[in-house]
Amino acid sequence: MEEIHSTVTSNISSTPGFIPSSPSMDSRGVLPSVVLSLCFLVGLPGNIAVIILKPNFQHLSSMSQSLMVNLAVSDMLCLLTLPLWIYSLLYGWIYGQLACKILAYVMYCCIYGSLLTIVLLSFQRYMLLVHQKSWDQKKMRLLLVLLWLVGMILSIPALVVRQLIPDQQWVNCGQQFSSRNQEIAVLLAEALVGFASLPVVAFSYIQLYRKVNHTRFFNNPQTSRLVTSIIIVFFVLWIPNHTVDVLCVAAIALHNERLEQTCKDTQDIVKSLTFFNSCLNPLLYAFNSQICKCVRRVNRRDNVSHQQGAVETTTVSYIPHRDA
Repeated sequence: MEEIHSTVTSNISSTPGFIPSSPSMDSRGVLPSVVLSLCFLVGLPGNIAVIILKPNFQHLSSMSQSLMVNLAVSDMLCLLTLPLWIYSLLYGWIYGQLACKILAYVMYCCIYGSLLTIVLLSFQRYMLLVHQKSWDQKKMRLLLVLLWLVGMILSIPALVVRQLIPDQQWVNCGQQFSSRNQEIAVLLAEALVGFASLPVVAFSYIQLYRKVNHTRFFNNPQTSRLVTSIIIVFFVLWIPNHTVDVLCVAAIALHNERLEQTCKDTQDIVKSLTFFNSCLNPLLYAFNSQICKCVRRVNRRDNVSHQQGAVETTTVSYIPHRDA
């Protein structure tokens, strides 16, 4: 490890203004490191438990089960990269440029995989439980393959812009853009994917809430709280990141250096918040399938009521009239 560190330092030390690396800790990375450490300690065991135990999966369709496992795997892989990022935040990047690019690419693939899985899971539950339409195993596998292909394509900018950047006494694995237009394009792409996902999740779970809450047969406050918590958590943890991306784009386009620096200083914190989503996903999605149980009960009672109504109608139709 020391040899890698010395190699990286020697390769970058020719940069003007670069100060040789120091073993001292970078105090700017303490807060993001604390947040990421909590995510790792809480989220990793939770996602492993989901993969092994599959809690409450008996109440879910095969498609929902596959999406749950896919969500847990993507979150687990994303969280497994955190120890390296935590160390780099505190002491700089010592693993070389190739590792910088590959690890960033894997991280973005897992983040996009988790985000797209949540979107697909929300829409699938909406179609299944509100419209009672399901997908077969072949379509399910195709959707999962397409999901990861889209995530891999969206993560390509990480391979392009991730570079070793000298920063005071440290070397960081960060984004280095060749032009302002490239920076705007990368940030806009991230923001657009995020803001396009939010309405889909919100719409799907609001419709599920209405399905459960507005039926005359069934009303469960626990389900209402669960739906509300899913939407709130998703918005609270993702909107700051996308908002900062948009502000950075505006700052670059307007050549506002003060706002641009503020956005860059905030990025580490808001991006670390998105990892909390990987921690809470097991609690919100896997360990509580109350939505599926509630709506299935509603559908069963609706079907029973419909069948009873049909039987009564048939019985009445066969009663002879007294005038006959």
